[in-house]
Amino acid sequence: MTNPNKPVIRVLIADDERLLREQLESRLAACWPDAQVCATARDGLEAVRLTQELKPDVVFLDIRMPGLTGIEAACQIVNLPGWQGEIVFVTAYDEYAVTAFEQGAVDYLLKPVETERLKVTVSRLLGRLQQTQPDDHQDALLQTLSQLQAKLNGNNPSWLRWLQCGVGTSTKLINVQDVLFFISDEKYTRVQTATQEAFIRTPIRELITQLDPQQFWQIHRSTVVNVAAVAAVQRDDAGRQRVSLRQHSEVLEVSRSFSHVFRSV
Repeated sequence: MTNPNKPVIRVLIADDERLLREQLESRLAACWPDAQVCATARDGLEAVRLTQELKPDVVFLDIRMPGLTGIEAACQIVNLPGWQGEIVFVTAYDEYAVTAFEQGAVDYLLKPVETERLKVTVSRLLGRLQQTQPDDHQDALLQTLSQLQAKLNGNNPSWLRWLQCGVGTSTKLINVQDVLFFISDEKYTRVQTATQEAFIRTPIRELITQLDPQQFWQIHRSTVVNVAAVAAVQRDDAGRQRVSLRQHSEVLEVSRSFSHVFRSV
């Protein structure tokens, strides 16, 4: 029975198998009575359309769906104007239940969905939905989705290797392996190596999809750091994380949305 004093959480379930949609809906009703399934979708394209139309608070996405995969659908959903919800992936494949799910900005459920594991997910969702999300929450979601897509695709040979950067009045080629960090402002992205700084016009949101997620971690809406360049991560009295580098004196700030990046370090 729904508690009349609590706001109703609107949920969308996307899965190409009808029985699995119905099973998840039934178990959600049992362990989360304040949630209401506002729609179900049979594929990734329908999931994006219904999310745009209905603006649900939580979207459960099967990873393997026709039209768009769950991860591809999630990338489009995160970029929908005005959508500020949460995403949970549902998968039959244990190899996708990776650390990125546990520590990142999304959660996952394994098929068949067990009630006890669903309760854990519901508890996490309630905690996130009660918080005011920072401005870079969507960027953190996109970074996690990029990492998951990379794992889904296996080793990607096409990660960005060279940058054409402006240095003064010249254009230079910089090996991406030599970059310590990237920082964006409104017009340019600064490319910092141990010996020089240069500039490109590619924004961080676009750049992060071209970089190897095993080597480059986004730590702020405007900042990406080369993991190999990190000397230490320190936490101040207010709980904010700061990154010190091996070959540069600049200290980089980690925003709250990306604090999970160094949780296990």
